[in-house]
This record gives sequence, C-alpha cells and structure tokens, in this order.
Amino acid sequence: MRGMWRRFLSRAIVALCLVAVLVALVPLVLVLFYVLKQGLSSLNWAFFTRMPTPVGETGGGMANAMVGTLMVTGLAALGAIPVGVVAGIYAAEYRGTRLASATRFAADTLNGVPSIVVGLFAYTVAVLPFQHFSALAGAFALAIIMLPLVMRTTEELLLLVPPTLREGALALGATRARAVFTVVVPAALPGILTGILLALARVSGETAPLIFTAFNNSFFNSDPRLEVSTLTVQVYTYAISPYNDWHRQAWAGALVLVTIVLVCSLLARFATARMERMQRGS
Repeated sequence: MRGMWRRFLSRAIVALCLVAVLVALVPLVLVLFYVLKQGLSSLNWAFFTRMPTPVGETGGGMANAMVGTLMVTGLAALGAIPVGVVAGIYAAEYRGTRLASATRFAADTLNGVPSIVVGLFAYTVAVLPFQHFSALAGAFALAIIMLPLVMRTTEELLLLVPPTLREGALALGATRARAVFTVVVPAALPGILTGILLALARVSGETAPLIFTAFNNSFFNSDPRLEVSTLTVQVYTYAISPYNDWHRQAWAGALVLVTIVLVCSLLARFATARMERMQRGS
C-alpha cells in the first residue's frame, strides 16, 4: 500500500511540474505568436531602408531608429564591458576583501534599481548640464544598466574555473596577473560572453532611460553628441499615435526588437554549451 502511495505521489509531483512548465511557456508563446502575427505582415524592405514620413502620411520606415539603436547600444557596451569585466575579475580574485564585498553589494543593488530611475539620474548628470539630449547620454544610461550584469556574470564564471589551472600557471613561474589574464579568463571566456550577450539583450529593449536621455529624432543622425531615434522609443511613439499606419510600423519594430533579443539569447546558449563541452573535455 505504501509503495502504491509513493508511486502515485511521485507521478502527481511530476505531472504538477509539467503543468507548471507549460503554464510558464504560455505567456512567451502567446507574446511571440502575437508579435509575429502583427509584425510580420508589416515588415518590408522599406521599413529597414526608409526614413519616417511626416505626420499623417503613410509609408516610410525606421532606418534612423535602427542606426540610432546600434549607436547607443554600441557606445554603452564600449563603456560597460571593459569596466564590468575588470571589476568582476577583481571581485573573484580578491573575494574576501572589503572592497570586493562592497563592489558585489553595489552591483546587486544597482541591478535591482528600476530603469526609469537610472534614466532620471542620467538625465540629471548627462543632459541638464549640456542643455540638450544626446546619444552619449543614452549610452551612459544603458551602460549603468549593463555594468552590474557584466560584472556579476564575470565574477561567477571565474569562480567556476578549476583552481588547478591557476595553480599550474603559478607553478610554472607566471605572476598572478599573468595567470589570471592568460589562463583563467580565457577558460571562462565563453561564459563571460554569455553574460555580455544577455546584458545586451536586456538594454536593447529599454525605453524609459532613452526617453530621458537620447529622446528622439525624426531625421538621420550619426553624431553621438546629438539626440537620436531608437527602436524602443520609436515603437512607443508610434504605438500611442492615432494613425493606423504608425501602429503597423510599431508592430514591425516590436518584431525586430524581439528578434534581437532572441538572437542574443541563442548566441548566449551556444556560448554556454561550448563552455560546457570545453570543461568536459578538460
């Protein structure tokens, strides 16, 4: 009797887990299906190559917004990735020090700060003193969001590297810095790239910080010192407008944003799988 009860209980728990997994997948499937349904019919070559049309006119595209998104995200990555990786290395190598603990606590706290608060801070320190919006201000806001993600991922991945690799390099006469940057970091590099890609996926969908900093621009602009249009802000602007054609383009922009996030996530999974294969091979 007890054996039958245990088997029943085990199967019930497995069934509940499967139901929970399906329930968790339903929102993602519905969002992807609806965005794909609405955006795919609105996506065309003009969307990628043409500029926005004046208010009330149909057609046009979001070429300026895509260029602006690449500019702002690239500048943010240029500032956040080196700082985050180096800070993560320090936190992993000097884990027991007060400075490392304070850095870890600051990164965890910053990671929980709402993005709109980050945007308001960036507006105060990077927009108001210069009296104008700019792509640099937007990149500054996104870099603040990226920094703790990159730093904590780097730290955790370095801690997963077998200590024998570091010890072997030190035994061969390498300094601590040389052992870290030539042996430990390369071993954790696929995982670090995973964290960087996930951070890029996170900031590529941010809207509130860019409204406060990069603002928007209906024209093409390649000067980071001036305001630029980005996909998220353009989608927001078009979505709240009263024009059906702009609603159509907003769904197309949403599809492009979801595709960017999916590509970053797939690349992150690929990098993680490669790191696991490397660890099994070693």
